[in-house]
This record gives sequence, C-alpha cells and structure tokens, in this order.
Amino acid sequence: MAHLCGLCLALRGDHGQFARIATNYDGLVISVLVEAQAGRSEGRRRTAGPCPLRGMRTASVAQGEGARLAATVSLVLASAKVRDHVADGDGALARRPVAAAARRVAGRWDRAGERSGATLGFDTALLLDAVGRQEELESLAGPGTPLLTVTEPTETATAAAFGHTAVLAGRPGNRAPLEEAGRLFGRLAHLLDAVEDLAEDAETGAWNPIAATGTDLTEVRRLCDDAVHGVRLALKDTEFVGKGSGRLAHVLLVHELGRAVDRAFGTTGCAHTGGQGAGTPGTPGTPESSYGPPQSPWINPGGPGGAPPEPPHGRRRGLIAGCLVWTGLCCTCQVCCRDPYHDPWSGQPREGLCHKCGDCCDCCDCCSNCGDCCSCDCCDGCDCGCDC
Repeated sequence: MAHLCGLCLALRGDHGQFARIATNYDGLVISVLVEAQAGRSEGRRRTAGPCPLRGMRTASVAQGEGARLAATVSLVLASAKVRDHVADGDGALARRPVAAAARRVAGRWDRAGERSGATLGFDTALLLDAVGRQEELESLAGPGTPLLTVTEPTETATAAAFGHTAVLAGRPGNRAPLEEAGRLFGRLAHLLDAVEDLAEDAETGAWNPIAATGTDLTEVRRLCDDAVHGVRLALKDTEFVGKGSGRLAHVLLVHELGRAVDRAFGTTGCAHTGGQGAGTPGTPGTPESSYGPPQSPWINPGGPGGAPPEPPHGRRRGLIAGCLVWTGLCCTCQVCCRDPYHDPWSGQPREGLCHKCGDCCDCCDCCSNCGDCCSCDCCDGCDCGCDC
C-alpha cells in the first residue's frame, strides 16, 4: 500500500489530479524494485495526509525516484490504453467528440511522461515506439502467427522499465536480469489479459491475440508457466540490499504471478514449483521434458493447465464507472478484506489483499517469518533454521 499510494501521489505531484486515474497495481512493481535495490534510506518514505481511499487515515508512503519512474511508466502506458480504446470504439469512445477529447488527454499524458522521464534519465520513446508497433503487429497477425510476435512490444516496454530501476538504484549489474524479468512480466500480463477476455471478445467481436493467431490454450498456459518460472530465476540473479529487502518483490513477482496464472486458467498450484504447471484442478502438472528447449537462460519450461473459466456475463464497465466502483471498494476496505470481491472493470472475482500471503505451502510462512533466507524451492537452500 505504501508503494501504491506513493505512485498515486507521484502522479498527482508531477502531472496533476486527473493523472491519478492512471494508478494501477502493475506500476507499483517499479517502485518496489527500486527500493529493494537501493534500500529504504532516509527520504524514501514520508507520511501522507488522510485520504478517502485509506478510510481518511494517514500512511507512510514511498517517494523519490522509484515512485516517479512508476508514475511516468503508468502515465505513458495509460495514454496508450486510452488510444487503444478509442481505436476499438469501446463504449462512449465510439462517439467522435468523446474520442477527440480522449485523444487530447492521451497526447498530454505522452508529453508529460516524456518530461518526467527525461528528469530520471528514462527515454519514454521506447514505450511509445512499442505501442506504435503493437498496433501494426495486431493488424498483420493471423492464424499461424506466433503468439509471442504479438506480445513482443509489451515485453520490450516492460523490460526497459524494469531495467531502469537498476540504473536509478545504482546497481548496473542488476540491469540484465531485471530486463529479462520485465520482458517476461510483460509477456505474462499480455497473455493473461487475453485469456481473461477471450470469451467476452468472442461475443463482442473484439480482437483477441489468442483467437486471432489460433493458438491452443494448452500452449498459452505453457508460455505463462514459462514466464512465471523465468521471472523467479531472473530475480535470483538480482542483488537486493540487506536481509529481507527483496521480500516484497519476491511476493509480487513470484507468489502473485503464479496465483494470477492459476486464477486466469481456473486451476490450483503453488508458485514454489518453479512455474511447472498446476494442471487441471487436483492434477499434477506435466513434466518439463514435454515441452522442448527453454526459450531463455532464465526459463525452464513448465506444464499446461486447463481451460480458462468463463468470465461473468454482462458488459465490461467503462473507465470512469470502473474507477467509481473501485473507489467504493477501497473506502469500504473490500479490496483488502473481502474474499473474493469483484473486479470493478471486468467483474472477475479477485482475492482480497489480506488473504494473499502464506497459504500455498509451509515455505511461504518460512519466508514471511524469516525474511529472504529461504530460496522458496520448498525449501532447498533454506538456512534460516525453520522447521519448514
């Protein structure tokens, strides 16, 4: 929450109140990675005033270059998403006056992101170029096109953002593994969005990369499991500052990514298996050897899962309506305490933040109690003395 609030306040401070609408959970990972590499030194946290989304409570929030980089990346990618919705004619954006206003907002966000990125030494042109290529690749994709061809621009954008956290933290040796972690994180985000939207896109006729390329869901699951495992191995090659400093990054980029895959495909599993697929509910994953050579030095292939669940019926909420519902969920603490609550935009069931830690295996409790001493291979290499 410190990083989420820090991202929101950095957006307001650098780009104005309206820019806070670009706050998102994916963006806060940037802030987390900077702090994990640089340490929580003096000046990296401050006490923020009361906020309705925190029940009018004050809180310690992240600040500094990590939060500002997260804000810059979130703003530029939000502008790209606005343009994407305009191009698709989604909801009210199908009306010309609304679409024109949305394009102006997106243009302002691009320029604002470019200015703030320049002060941090980050070239947002990399992100904008990736967005431009995304539209071109989607227009050319068809049956037989490799799915990873379509996800490449997203991978490139997130790799650049993750890699720059090493620059800001003064740890150039971390740049290569973090760029790889970012590339795989971007791939996973793109694929999971496609899986969750597959049924709805088929009903509405919207473009979906899985349907457009004719990729089998078993192959999609394999790519997702590979990405989760690759992120975990890349993080092992990343040097964090001090004992336990990388724990939050580990929770978000190992535990949560594995759980996100299981939620999208309607399966059960554990992130500590190294991304080796959870299989269908109650069934062990398929052995690694079934999938051929790895795609990356940070990847060992995993196993496929089952078919994705049907998303709830009804239309997806628009940007503004979803934000209003999200505000209500936060003010009533449902985002933290309810299990499950329903996503404000898609209606998908989501697990409350307070329910997300320590229930996939005993190794989780070891990590949460003892810091970063556990390698989370259940529990190879654990030297903390815990019984688990």
